[in-house]
Amino acid sequence: MSFSPALMAYRLGTRLLEPLAPRLLDSRVKKGKESPTRVDERLGMASLRRPAGPLIWIHGVSVGEALSILPLAERIRKDRPDVTVLVTTGTLTSAEVITPRLPQGVIHQFAPVDGPSAVSAFLDHWQPQIGIFVESELWPNLIMAARGRRIPLALVSARITSHTLEGWQKAPGMARTLMSAFAHVWPQDQEGAERLTSMGARVDGMVNLKLSGEPLPYDRAEFSRLSGLIGDRPVIVIASTHENEERALAKALKALVPRLLLVVVPRHPERAPEIVEELQLDGWKLTRRCVGGDIEDGIDLYLADTLGELGLFMRLSDVVVLGGSFAPALSGGSVGGHNPLEPARLGKPTFSGPDAANWQQVNRMLKHSGGLVSVLAPDELRDLIEPLLKDPDGARAMGERARRAANEASAGLDRLWLALQAHLPPAPKPERRRPR
Repeated sequence: MSFSPALMAYRLGTRLLEPLAPRLLDSRVKKGKESPTRVDERLGMASLRRPAGPLIWIHGVSVGEALSILPLAERIRKDRPDVTVLVTTGTLTSAEVITPRLPQGVIHQFAPVDGPSAVSAFLDHWQPQIGIFVESELWPNLIMAARGRRIPLALVSARITSHTLEGWQKAPGMARTLMSAFAHVWPQDQEGAERLTSMGARVDGMVNLKLSGEPLPYDRAEFSRLSGLIGDRPVIVIASTHENEERALAKALKALVPRLLLVVVPRHPERAPEIVEELQLDGWKLTRRCVGGDIEDGIDLYLADTLGELGLFMRLSDVVVLGGSFAPALSGGSVGGHNPLEPARLGKPTFSGPDAANWQQVNRMLKHSGGLVSVLAPDELRDLIEPLLKDPDGARAMGERARRAANEASAGLDRLWLALQAHLPPAPKPERRRPR
């Protein structure tokens, strides 16, 4: 295997510097940037035993990449429960965010530093059947060591910025060598495909893991109970709200009460006492879920101040208004919006404010489909939502358009998973029980 001068220099430099890694990691532990009990994982020393059987390794460094891994990990475990999924991340924050959300059969380790010895120890222990790199993390020693062991590699949901491309253009031979190590390259969009092709990649297809995922979970029994309490009243859910949004959004929709029930789901439930105090100034008859309040006669606003129940309340809704998107108009700050695919996957007509900085591509797609409407200010919501409440068929049609667009966005994951399965051994056949 021939290496470019830049790659040879990188490999030699990291070999010479690797003995300093333990000291550097100890310094990071003292600064709170590494886990004191798991820092050895960064040197390739695993803290868990490798389960028997096939293992797929998925690597994403930061919080965004780590969260986007979840739909793929869930899909693998659902279709191939005999396969263990190893997820590696590079930051303490990403580990703290993703670990509680991992499905059963998915384990987390910190990624090794990109030194030859750490990489070798990591691969010796885990021996993956496939290695999957998410977005744009290209660690040369890790990639080349995996290639040397004939481990198929995939670069998925790849995102290469113009600035990153400029950097790789200074070492084109190194870029081509690294790209040639990947059996599969799946960028997020056409722009990324063109940039990766210019680096020497052979693009298989496109997938954006941030657009993939299953509908939010919910408690079926509680859904039935609350449906009975709500009766035939229409429900508007104001989801994932932030400071200043609850009062302004509720006030904008108050003229529709008491014909409907308003459900407010704050992004941070610990703000509930402050939210109640603000809403009571406007005369709302409300109750809090966290303290045992229920949807009784006379209640026109239900504060769902609990965690993990957004899927329940979105399913109860006729219309969803996404919080986190009105902050610039109300406080001058920016939250960047929240995931509009969550209501779309449930077929709910959705309204958003002007701030969708974190979800621009998704918002454009859903608006183009006719499943989402953006407004500039809360005061515009009433005139747009009231006709939908009077026209249930029209509301369902809008929600169905959103659902179709969300399903189309997730289709890339199906194609990706089909390609990856070619590198796995066949699934074991279920044992037949002998008749007694």
